[in-house]
Amino acid sequence: MEMGVKLSASWFVGQRFFYVIKGDLEAIDFTWPGVKSGKRKEKREMVEEKGQQGACGAGGIGGGRCNSCTVTSLLATSYSDFLISPHGTQVKVEELKGHILGLYFSANWNSASQKFTPVLASLYGKLKEQGALFEIVFISFDENAASFDEYRASMPWLAVPFSDLESRKMLSGMFQIEGIPSLIFLDAEMKTTQAEGVDLVYKYGVDAFPFTTKRVEYLRKEDEEKRSKQTIVSLLSNPSTGRDFLRSHSSVKQVPVTSLVGKTVALYFSAQWCSPGFKFTPRLISVYNKIKRAMGTKDQFEVVFVSSDRDEATFELYYEVMPWLAVPFNDEKTRSLVRYFDVRRIPCLIIIGPDGKSVTGEGRSLINLYMENAYPFTQDHVRSLEKRMDEEAKSFPKFRLHSGHHHPLRLVSASSGGGPFICCECDEQGSVWAYQCITCGYEVHPRCVTEKNWAKLGGDD
Repeated sequence: MEMGVKLSASWFVGQRFFYVIKGDLEAIDFTWPGVKSGKRKEKREMVEEKGQQGACGAGGIGGGRCNSCTVTSLLATSYSDFLISPHGTQVKVEELKGHILGLYFSANWNSASQKFTPVLASLYGKLKEQGALFEIVFISFDENAASFDEYRASMPWLAVPFSDLESRKMLSGMFQIEGIPSLIFLDAEMKTTQAEGVDLVYKYGVDAFPFTTKRVEYLRKEDEEKRSKQTIVSLLSNPSTGRDFLRSHSSVKQVPVTSLVGKTVALYFSAQWCSPGFKFTPRLISVYNKIKRAMGTKDQFEVVFVSSDRDEATFELYYEVMPWLAVPFNDEKTRSLVRYFDVRRIPCLIIIGPDGKSVTGEGRSLINLYMENAYPFTQDHVRSLEKRMDEEAKSFPKFRLHSGHHHPLRLVSASSGGGPFICCECDEQGSVWAYQCITCGYEVHPRCVTEKNWAKLGGDD
């Protein structure tokens, strides 16, 4: 049974949100309605106050759009008609007439926002260098003015004053913001062109400008064409520099990309500074070596490291422990691969089949679940593993109790309250089957329960 409660928020007063939980009004400290429950993120639905009108007096706004907005009616209120520059000076809202706008809803306390802001700043800088009539306006969800000021210092664009609660409330309600970071793109006439700006920036970067439907459709068709022609050589070679090889630990030091044709290849996106990657790498090395040994002379599997390290020294230090190939450090192909596969978090393991086509982006999760048995990662093979696990689960105790956790843990599946989760024991991804605390959401892999010698509980359902 799914134990998460659905929360609805009208808005915050002062610095507190008010949620309606089963008809009762409860005030809690300001935080965005998306929380972790035993490391599983549960979606919280944020709704506007009934009868609340959006900007421009357009009460019937649907889909986060305004059909009669001007930049002044959108961003100026009875409280203020200015925005704050990065230097703290006031900029009149009317100066943005004729600009394409990005409304950036974000907060200092939000880790996803912290990660996205530098990416957005890079795009912003490139567009400004090109002379584009483009501006970003930060709408804060920070807890207090000090946090707002600290966060705003990392941003090269304008911001709605933190004290202007009226504008922040109105804009968030008008554009139906349900989670952060959120980025809404508006054309020069203040019509919404893209409501999923974060995804767009991660995937296409500056190429998505001016963020129109026509431009995005063009990029998507271009992507589809690239995927239809995708080969392992096109993925890993760099025609602009003439590089047609990968790094290797062998005496040759360079291995032709063509040597991977016909093999299953795992693209490993990771970095030395990434603690989850640092923990996952030894597991991947173990799996890699076991798969290689099982194949014997039939070498049909390879891993290629795609580094997100910040300097060559840490890249070399990290790559030294890896037995596989690597894209050379700081190769421009790294950035194109990250964008092409829409890699948002590392470590990430993308599986490419022997035909050069993508098999799955869930390589890391599959290895966590099935170790070396996950190979060759195809859908048919994964289905067979799931069926086998379902059979094995029939013999699992329905309840377990961990000596370090005071609530009983119940065995759940994806169809009975389970689903994707982060194991509280090993901090790795899991799905399908788990032992879950119904009270607090604590979840672990079944294998982690066994490894830690957990005590069985008597009783049944």
